Formats: sequence, structure tokens, C-alpha cells
Amino acid sequence: MTASKLLVVSCLFLALLLVQVNAQGLKVGFYGKTCPKAEGIVRKVVFAAMKKAPTLGAPLLRMFFHDCFVRGCDGSVLLELKNKQDEKNAVPNLSLRGFGIIDDSKAALEKVCPGIVSCSDVLALIARDAMVALEGPSWEVETGRRDGRVTNISEVNLPSPFDNITKLITDFGTLGLDEKDLVVLSGGHTIGIGHCPLMSNRLYNFTGKGDSDPSLDSEYAAKLKLKCKPTDTTTALEMDPGSFKTFDVSYFALVAKRRGLFQSDAALLDNSKTRAHVLKLARPHGSTFFHDFGVSMVKMGRIGVLTGRAGEIRKTCRVPN
Repeated sequence: MTASKLLVVSCLFLALLLVQVNAQGLKVGFYGKTCPKAEGIVRKVVFAAMKKAPTLGAPLLRMFFHDCFVRGCDGSVLLELKNKQDEKNAVPNLSLRGFGIIDDSKAALEKVCPGIVSCSDVLALIARDAMVALEGPSWEVETGRRDGRVTNISEVNLPSPFDNITKLITDFGTLGLDEKDLVVLSGGHTIGIGHCPLMSNRLYNFTGKGDSDPSLDSEYAAKLKLKCKPTDTTTALEMDPGSFKTFDVSYFALVAKRRGLFQSDAALLDNSKTRAHVLKLARPHGSTFFHDFGVSMVKMGRIGVLTGRAGEIRKTCRVPN
């Protein structure tokens, strides 16, 4: 093994070790004695909101993902600074919606159990409950996180819809997530929408020569071109055409047919391990997607958490105490 490869392996091992050590303070039912109604309170708020606006499911799921990938799952994506130099104002986060649901959940919790439940745990619970409201998977959420006090726009360096498979595997691996987690969590694209600017290069100028991405099914590309003209900056595209409001396995079937919307979706076929997971999860019968999604969400929810006496329990989620 070369020195550079050894260094990469060592870094990944240390990252995984850090995740495991910090996560030891988490457990299912953490608030069982201090705020036994906590999960029920959050669920009630989420279900009421999702009934009125079911399209909030995708942004709420993405919010948890974006929180965990920057500084760990510490609620830093919720913080607001007067100078706007916070994570919330970073370009990838400008499309996040549903912050009012976090506020409403926290306010309801503060009435019953003041100063007990962290905003980072609220966000983790909401991500799960939003999926349940869409008749998607459910899983037991580990709680016990505490809230961070820092948010910095310059630290937002999230996996991109334009990433290739090597970068995706590296970015996820650095945080203790493996190839299966990458594929399973990408399955979150079964709900929600993207917009034409994220597809423009794939359709019209993939290599700078006015061409389309050859990894994109030509028939699907032709349909997308009818919706997205080269200068279109506003038109929305269903991430999972035909069932973008439903949490199901059809996303993987589309990726397997080279009809993934983003380059990062198509990239899942460019590695033998990730490709095998895509094909397995695409099965219409016997797919383990719902179960696997819960497992990977729990794993992601352990990234860089603050527990014990670290951090704080915010009184309101938009500002530190």
C-alpha cells in the first residue's frame, strides 16, 4: 500500500472512530424520563404541517442531511447571524424550507419540558416523521444530541449534484458512511424536485462542445429538453417522475435505466459496489430500501454529535443561548 493510500485509510478510520465515540451518548428514548411526550409532541406538529403542505417532506429530509454534513448533527444549519454569514445563507441551503416546523415543534416542547430537548434532536425527529407522513419508512431515532453554538457560511461544502462517484464515496467515507449508505441515502431523491439550471450542462453542454451527457438515456434527455430550454432558470423537475410525492423504490429503477436526474444519481452506476446496491434496491418485490434507509439515517445521525456537557440546549433554534 502506498503512503498516500495509507494516509487516506488512516483518515477514514479516525473519522469513523470519532463518530462512534461521540455517538455513545445517544440512545433511543433519551427523553423517556425527562420529557416522555417529546416524540409525540414533535410528531403532532409535523403531521399537521405535512397534511397542509406534503411537498415539505423533501426539504425537511434534506435539512437534516445538510446539518449533519457540516459540523456534524448539531443544529448549526438552523442558526441565523445578523451579518448573514451563516450556513442557512450558503447557496446549497437557500432552497431549504420548513424552518417554521422546527420553530413550532421547539415552542411546543418548551411549554411542556423547558430547556430539555435540543434543536438538533428536533431536526432528527422531524426528518423521520416527515417520511412517515409520506407513508415512507419509519425508524427509531437515537436522541441525546446537544446544540452547537457556531455557524459559518464558509464551512458549507456539501456533496454536489455534479459530483462523480469517486468524490461522492470520498466525501461520505470521511464521515464514516460507506458505499451502501451513499446509495441508500441518495434514495431520498425519490421525493422532491430539482430545477433546470442543475441539468443544463447535462443536456446542452456536457463537455463544452454543445453535447449531452452520454450516461443519460437519450429518450429521457429529449423529454427533459422539452421542459428545460438552455436559458431556463426556474422550471421545476420531478426528481422521481410520476411518483415524486411518494417514498418508494422507483428512484432506483430510474437510475438503473440511466434516467437519474443529476450527475450524482447517474454516478451511482460507475462503481461496482454502488451499482450492485442500486440494482438490488430497484427490485419491485423484496427490496430492502425502507429498512436500509432507516439504518443509514441512524448512522448519519451520529456524525459529529455533541453529547454530555458539550454544546447547549437552545431555548429557540435560530439563536444560541
